[in-house]
Amino acid sequence: MSSSRPDSLADPFATAPNTPLNPNETLEPPRASFLSPTPETVGSPRDSYAQAPENSSPLVPEVEKRNNENYEQDSTASSLPKKRLLIRRPLFWLIALAILAIVVLAVVLPVYFVVIKPHNSSYNGTSGGGTSGGGSGSGNPAPAGVSTTGGNGSLITTVDGTKFTYLNPFGGIWVDNPNDPFNNDAYPNSWTPPLNASWTWGVNKINGVNLGGLFVLEPFITPALYQKYSGAVDEWTLSTLMAADTASGGLDQLEAHYNTFITEQDIAEIAGAGLNWIRLPIPFWAIEKWDFEPFLEKVCWPYILRVFQWARKYGIRVNLDLHTIPGSQNGYNHSGKLGSINFLNGVMGLANAQRALDYIRIITEFISQPEWVNVVPVFSIVNEALVSTIGTDQIITFYLLAHDTIRNITGYGEGHGPYIAIHDGFLGTAAWADFLQGSDRIILDTHPYFAFDGSSNGQPIATGTGLSAGGIWPQQACNAWGPGMNTSQTAFGVTIAGEFSDGYNQCGLYLMGVGNTDSYGDSCSLFLDSSQWNATMKAGYYEFTLASMDALQNWFFWTWKIGNSSTTNTVQSPAWSYQLGLQQGWIPTDPRAAVGTCAALGAAGPQFDGTYAAYQTGGPGAGTIVPSSVSSYSQYPPTPINGLTAGAIQSLLPTYTSTSAVPTLPPPTFSPSPSPSVSAGNGWFDSGDTGLAPTEVQGCTYPNAWDAVSSAMPTALCPSTAIVTTAATPLSSLTVKKRYRSDREA
Repeated sequence: MSSSRPDSLADPFATAPNTPLNPNETLEPPRASFLSPTPETVGSPRDSYAQAPENSSPLVPEVEKRNNENYEQDSTASSLPKKRLLIRRPLFWLIALAILAIVVLAVVLPVYFVVIKPHNSSYNGTSGGGTSGGGSGSGNPAPAGVSTTGGNGSLITTVDGTKFTYLNPFGGIWVDNPNDPFNNDAYPNSWTPPLNASWTWGVNKINGVNLGGLFVLEPFITPALYQKYSGAVDEWTLSTLMAADTASGGLDQLEAHYNTFITEQDIAEIAGAGLNWIRLPIPFWAIEKWDFEPFLEKVCWPYILRVFQWARKYGIRVNLDLHTIPGSQNGYNHSGKLGSINFLNGVMGLANAQRALDYIRIITEFISQPEWVNVVPVFSIVNEALVSTIGTDQIITFYLLAHDTIRNITGYGEGHGPYIAIHDGFLGTAAWADFLQGSDRIILDTHPYFAFDGSSNGQPIATGTGLSAGGIWPQQACNAWGPGMNTSQTAFGVTIAGEFSDGYNQCGLYLMGVGNTDSYGDSCSLFLDSSQWNATMKAGYYEFTLASMDALQNWFFWTWKIGNSSTTNTVQSPAWSYQLGLQQGWIPTDPRAAVGTCAALGAAGPQFDGTYAAYQTGGPGAGTIVPSSVSSYSQYPPTPINGLTAGAIQSLLPTYTSTSAVPTLPPPTFSPSPSPSVSAGNGWFDSGDTGLAPTEVQGCTYPNAWDAVSSAMPTALCPSTAIVTTAATPLSSLTVKKRYRSDREA
């Protein structure tokens, strides 16, 4: 999300509403037959489960418990008989120990052979990205006395000694073997395949959350950091002011934030909430920064790896999102610097694109390694590029080049590296129909928000309970988003909502940016303080949440956690916090409850049958792009570059030279060290990729890379040779070369 974003054109309010996700009137996603039966479905208003599993009681809000007969107390329970004193004789204790051993075996062995082992073996293949990185663990037994797996109710002890109980009523298990740190056996719930098994697009559904504000700092997510420094409006100004504050620790304060804002318990809670993915925004300065940039470089990378490992432990898949781009791809405060767009736009547009492409390459090399490919099956390469400024043809040309760059590293087809996610650029999903047909596993990502649609959105959400709850907003979600999502699954291919929230208006501390005024009728005060929300208010948000989830189908809520304001010590953007909504009852404790909401509201419209074209999921034809797209978009750099003065000669635009050493991302270190047979990789998947990284040409003078839209054009070429403008090699020939390379099977 962002402040000062353009009015969204993404599937505006339509007359054709959405259809239920499951036409066969079954709420639960496909699940293995050996698992416990699902709760019975009854004729409910939502065509969804009328009751939650009995063991989900700890996570169900009180309002749900009161409406569920399973949570009624049994007043007829008999009392236990009075205990007798134990007989203190050796024979008694021998018999007792024997019975105890039998009981332990009777409990543990069935759990393993009936639940854990069959769950893993019931799924075939790999999880959309590659091989089973760390192995099953059978060759690397755990150290004696160390618990390496568990489920609901198990005790977790973190690296720093913190202890908590894992609460997961949905059948998920965690796996953590110090001798096998890349084990992919875990799964977050009974209906999601473990990491070492295939994710089937069109069958499995993404129910996810963003970890916004962790590595890319946004004022409304981490307000206390910005409240401390007057004048901080983005991470650029925050870093500058923080670095000068040596008395408070300077930029080391950011590392403290990385270490504490999201913990292992957060990831465990995400799994326990019935979720199965996270979207993880990261900055390019996780790799490096250049001297003229104030960011804290490289320090967040070990913490990114820590999140990867936590996700692996709890069976959560990761959509890795490159949220910032050199020069800024949208001018928003979460792109690195609030202001102008200097990526593929303006005098430094090409030079910044060179850096961006190299960072995409470096990240791809890391996550395509067998140790990580199952944990990070999706790579979102550019977050929210503002296409209305950059240009549609220009961004498509860059995306084709990025596609070629990535697939020349990973190889082509299913099991070869991550899916590539691109944002719709605020054009709406329909604008991307038939995009690069034949490309290999590209996902369209859309971010639907009512809060930024340019309307006042003053209609009330606290209007009643049940289907009458939420006012117009549940129906608006179904109508505005459902048809476009369904249509795009066929017209484009895999389509997801990488961001959405419960915020339907502009109320929230710093939501519209530091210093900007919130707008909602007379006051936003009620929307800033969820402690003032009554049952009707929460019911309205609950219904709106269900409708949004149902309409979007594959989604990531923005965001998991909002930090407290330093002035009130409370969350002042509560509608944007999934965690707070779970705790206070306006977010469903089981996301499957959303299925059928739009149908219950009378929605109808285009349906998607779950079948994609083969190339869209890495099947036959993946990587053989239709000739018309190749001829239209394979010429790089694109022409014209926007944001130049009239009469500018594009061939004189500044560029960098690829003569610098590549800053390879390092693998993690483990303590204690795992089995000697375990390899952590070296950060570089494709040993044949030996190209160098871009750097400034010695002797050349460059404009401000982050503020060059209005800069004067160079009058002479520097360096003496520019980027060569030639047609890219047709992908059909690259496919033959790359698809079955043996080193891709490692």
